[in-house]
Amino acid sequence: SIGTTKPLKTPLEKRGIRTLHTRFGTVLGKGGALSKLLLPYKLCLGGPLGTGQQWMSWVALEDLVRAIDFSLRDSTLSGPVNVVSPQPVRQLEFAHTLASLLHRPSFFPQPAWLLQLLFGDMAREVLLSSARVQPKKLLQAGFQFQSPDLKCSLQKLIC
Repeated sequence: SIGTTKPLKTPLEKRGIRTLHTRFGTVLGKGGALSKLLLPYKLCLGGPLGTGQQWMSWVALEDLVRAIDFSLRDSTLSGPVNVVSPQPVRQLEFAHTLASLLHRPSFFPQPAWLLQLLFGDMAREVLLSSARVQPKKLLQAGFQFQSPDLKCSLQKLIC
């Protein structure tokens, strides 16, 4: 029946070698996605992307690096490992949090059609997609995030 088959093993897994498949949310660090999002806010033109209702799974760069190191050292972890903050947010909350830290308004929604015109497939696949992902394996293994809170993470980066 559908959904009862096990995923195919990679050649390494077939040989008994532990593998990790790390899956990342939006990484918040200096530069990268955050630097591209800052300009509209600095010009007082910031706001939610699309409807703002899509879930955004994110991770602070420092936690991403620590999670990879932790995953490599913890032999109980294998297969897919979600490297995301345990506190995903809706894009609307992200927009309001970023705007408040920059002391700017957040009432200019960026329409989906404009984002698709400017960024093409990346807009649909990254900016407008919704993913409410949890780091279950990391948390069960005892990993502790240093920056699980969006406001604190953003504050460290922009203030």
